[in-house]
Amino acid sequence: MKLSRKKPAAEPIETGVTAAGRAEHFEYKLAPFDTFCDSSLYEGLRASVPIVDACIAKIIRLTNGFTVKAPEERFQPLLDDFCKNVTVGISGRSLAAFADMYLDSLLTYGRAFGRIFTDHKDMTVRGLYVCDPTAYKVCAGKDPVDKRVFYISGGKEIPVTSPEQLLYTTLNPSPKHPEGVSVLRGLPALSKILMRIYECIGQNFDRVGNVRYAVTYDPPNDIDPTRARERAELIAKEWTDAMSDTGSVRDFVAVGDVGIKVIGADNQIIDTQVPVRELIEQIISKLSIPPFVLGLNWSTSERMSSQQADILTSELEYYRRLLTPPLEDICAAFLRLSGCAGRPVIEWNNINLQDEESLARSRLYNAQAEQLEEQTEH
Repeated sequence: MKLSRKKPAAEPIETGVTAAGRAEHFEYKLAPFDTFCDSSLYEGLRASVPIVDACIAKIIRLTNGFTVKAPEERFQPLLDDFCKNVTVGISGRSLAAFADMYLDSLLTYGRAFGRIFTDHKDMTVRGLYVCDPTAYKVCAGKDPVDKRVFYISGGKEIPVTSPEQLLYTTLNPSPKHPEGVSVLRGLPALSKILMRIYECIGQNFDRVGNVRYAVTYDPPNDIDPTRARERAELIAKEWTDAMSDTGSVRDFVAVGDVGIKVIGADNQIIDTQVPVRELIEQIISKLSIPPFVLGLNWSTSERMSSQQADILTSELEYYRRLLTPPLEDICAAFLRLSGCAGRPVIEWNNINLQDEESLARSRLYNAQAEQLEEQTEH
């Protein structure tokens, strides 16, 4: 009898290459425009893109700076003390602090709500408070110029009992959106691309900057496959031990055809300076902040810087016009409780020293022109 021995089944071929998963990209959830749903979007935008938050902070600091004049001189000391020491929320003090918080809400959400708290016993203004704009809703009343204010709690709209104590301002209202729009509208899409570029830059530096090695072992043709696998596992173990030992420098010695290469050494990181600058330019142009105010060293001429400063001045004057009515209402309420029926006047300081110099030069030119006209007449 002749015995036949079956050949063993071939072992599955092991591949030396595996596909690594890629991390998910950071993305904004771009929802349809809804003023009562964009609060988290705009807050996340300011928290994720530092230049956006810096632009808003610069606008607030450059806008503020004012004095309040009482209609009667004898009430001026009381009004000055009120503007300096009035309580704002749980952490602020002074009317300027209220203006900063009020403008911050106005720029971020497109609308701002404030409240005047009065003490009925002492008949004085107890303090001021900047409300959460997402907690209030303003609707048209019986006619187009009549408004009704509701407080949103648990999905229910509760009418505000004392709307005369509520301050309300909108930014860039339109017939379609009378509740105002945020100055950040249009930036989430650009910021998503910008953050994706920054994330890719970080991933590339993780791959190229943090050096990774590819160790390959090519066994001889006459070696037994089992011994080749054992030798490959031994090489992998020794290589891992050598690389994980950070306390000393160790040499790696192997027998056979062993190759070591740096992964990504031949690759070049893409230059992202141009696209990043283009995106930042779009963001800055939306917020109307000159680059030199943010410390960006972009090439610009002196005349261009002066023109950019003039544009910024016009933007700040627009924000001051929006802040003037609520500030006057606050001071007028304080004066009424103090026995003064007149209305105060908000006097804004000049924005910077460059404006002071320009005004002085303009007065000088006007005086010289008047003097020449008088000499010509005589």
